[in-house]
Amino acid sequence: MMSFLIHSVLVLVSLYVHQSSASFTPTDNYLITCGSSQNITYLGQIYVPDSTQSSFDLETEKDTNIVNSNSPVPLAIHQSARVFTSTFTYKFNIQKQGRHWIRLHFYPIPGHNLDSASFTITTEQFVLLNSHSFKTDSKFISKEYSVNVTADALLLNIIPSNNSIAFVNAIEVVSIPDELIPDQATGLSHNPVNGLSELAFETVYRLNMGGPKLTPQNDTLGRIWENDEKYLHVNSSAANVSIDPSTVKYTQDLTPEIAPNWVYATAQTMGDANVAELKFNITWVLPVDPDFAYFVRVHFCDIVSKSPNTLLFNVYINSDNAYPDLDISSLTGNLDMPVYRDFVTNSTYEANTLTVSVGPKQDADEPNAILNGLEVLKISNGARSLDGASAVGDLVVFRAKKTIKIGVVVAAVVGAAVALAIVLGLCYCCVVGRGSKKTGDLKSSWFPPQFYGNSVTMTKTTMTASCISLASCNLGRNFSFQEILDATNKFDESLLLGVGGFGRVYKGTMEDGTHVAVKRGNPRSEQGLAEFRTEIEMLSKLRHRHLVSLIGYCDERSEMILIYEYMANGPLRSHLYGSDLASLSWKQRLEICIGAARGLHYLHTGASQGVIHRDVKTTNILLDENFVAKVADFGLSKAGPSLDQTHVSTAVKGSFGYLDPEYFRRRQLTEKSDVYSFGVVLMEVLCARPAVNPVLPRDQVNIAEWALTWQRKGNLDQIIDPNLVGKVNSASLKKYGETAEKCLAEYGVDRLSMGDVLWNLEYALQLEETSAMVEPEDSSMNHIQGIGLGSLEPFDNSVSMIDTDKF
Repeated sequence: MMSFLIHSVLVLVSLYVHQSSASFTPTDNYLITCGSSQNITYLGQIYVPDSTQSSFDLETEKDTNIVNSNSPVPLAIHQSARVFTSTFTYKFNIQKQGRHWIRLHFYPIPGHNLDSASFTITTEQFVLLNSHSFKTDSKFISKEYSVNVTADALLLNIIPSNNSIAFVNAIEVVSIPDELIPDQATGLSHNPVNGLSELAFETVYRLNMGGPKLTPQNDTLGRIWENDEKYLHVNSSAANVSIDPSTVKYTQDLTPEIAPNWVYATAQTMGDANVAELKFNITWVLPVDPDFAYFVRVHFCDIVSKSPNTLLFNVYINSDNAYPDLDISSLTGNLDMPVYRDFVTNSTYEANTLTVSVGPKQDADEPNAILNGLEVLKISNGARSLDGASAVGDLVVFRAKKTIKIGVVVAAVVGAAVALAIVLGLCYCCVVGRGSKKTGDLKSSWFPPQFYGNSVTMTKTTMTASCISLASCNLGRNFSFQEILDATNKFDESLLLGVGGFGRVYKGTMEDGTHVAVKRGNPRSEQGLAEFRTEIEMLSKLRHRHLVSLIGYCDERSEMILIYEYMANGPLRSHLYGSDLASLSWKQRLEICIGAARGLHYLHTGASQGVIHRDVKTTNILLDENFVAKVADFGLSKAGPSLDQTHVSTAVKGSFGYLDPEYFRRRQLTEKSDVYSFGVVLMEVLCARPAVNPVLPRDQVNIAEWALTWQRKGNLDQIIDPNLVGKVNSASLKKYGETAEKCLAEYGVDRLSMGDVLWNLEYALQLEETSAMVEPEDSSMNHIQGIGLGSLEPFDNSVSMIDTDKF
């Protein structure tokens, strides 16, 4: 840490000595402070008042107010704001058509009720913000967009929501090189993705790996690059390196406009991850909106090798090997020369994250990997929006008030009507396989098919092609689609229980009054269908009182619908935090953990080969009306290793915060991976907080690391759920903490088996129920003399896993 601080100080000092060459001068360069009466200097740039610049057209100041701050503000550009009570347009005259930055700065200045504002911001072609509100987040925000301006003027429309206001503190409209965003990038299976130049982008992340934050003073395009460390999945996996920025060798094809030399002069390489083999990945975990696709640019510069062709590594985006066996020097011809690559992808389903990893080639002589910079841009969707659904209604109302081409309105209305028609005809499209696109079109990239214009596109595997024969799986009663419609009131959204990668889950009521959970597969999500298929295969073999039971299925009209028993009390997580449900007692929590452990123990030992759940977390532990815990969601499950194997080699899948670090590094899956995840669940149950909470101080973000620190100090009682304080038997808590600690051991070989976890939790429950009982000296013993523990169900590996006595 000290070396990093020294390095950062040296770099920051040198920033004032060596500036990136300002070779690019923007033709259009509007830096506007809204509502201010004087110029404001921020990050070395001068912002002028929106009412005084002659080349800028403020169409009318009617229905606007100006507010100023009477107290310190986060940034200089937040000193004033212009407030709008009705639809308003900023008009920027454009001298050079092409790509432009649009940067918007917002800060709800206290004392003016700006935190209640809700508004939409659009250009003539794209929705930038849609009904954005500060009610839940009163902090300042800055948004950066990249839009291809094809007219002589850029209209920025600010539209207050009904009975609300809108405001903005500062606006930037700056021209940038068109080649900054290419028309083509790499998609799934390395197929080209075309048509990017026609779309809009929002900057979500721009990271300087291993280096300090860079400001517009150090970037020829006025960008901000933040340090990457808070996004590292395992901090110790990376080590920062740097060189003198002046030694970075740009080429004619790659200039500082792509990224400043400060980005290429610093990097993260493989650190000391405390593993036996140096064959792990460095991974950055980036929360994103799962409803959008993303443009990912990775920057490289070999500043660590002593000779060319010695650094060979892989680049992963999510679980896909986006660039195998990358040799930077073979691309550049020399060391210290930058290069970058572009990809298009989406978030990992359910996790709402995008991950980027670099790791050494398996047979590399000198295992190492490097990443210098990373950019992640959100791509506008088929509704030409960068924020949720299209704001077509707002645009239509707005355009009726303004002298803007009516053709745009007609196109928007027609587009909306066509989109609705497509939704209604989706099942038919799935059956006949319509809407397929040629390889290389944007719509066949690393994200689920979406609507574009007046056409719908499907992935190569259509809904019909992905269906498997449900009837052959012996999955219980075959329900008609009409029965499902009646049970769910035609999939009434008020009955929605949850949403996942597979689709949506609804509460249903059958004719006899039985409540069920209806999981409807999403025909547009190829990832969801793969998960769906796995769940079908698993549920056809698994039956246990602590696994959610399957009742039946429906496969009419190319639908894939499964019907489960209804779990009245929902997921465990909702009873721990984030809802107004009554707090669970310590005894209830122990019983729930014991039930879940029984279900997982059955998975691991109840078949000749066993099953690894691979996604154990508090949202996949459901509670029935009696708070009996049952494990659910087997979409990521995997058959365990055979008798002559120790592990299953597979791509890393699961939920961050719960992932076994050994599995993550080595891609070797075992039953102990579930044990680690269950250890995270145990800490989550005890502390009543999320497994990962990025808003907390750095040492508290990951509950496993944070809770283990307190457990090893013997002070676990200091971080428990406040609702449990003074209500937990100390001996019971001690046993529980020791069990969780052993589940969270760094290496799988040091972890308990799920059977041992079950015994220990039973023991902790007995200690809670018999508070006068003193714990034996050897607390590591699983069989405690004198305490009658509930016996485990016997498992006979020679019989079928379907056991009706387990219901």
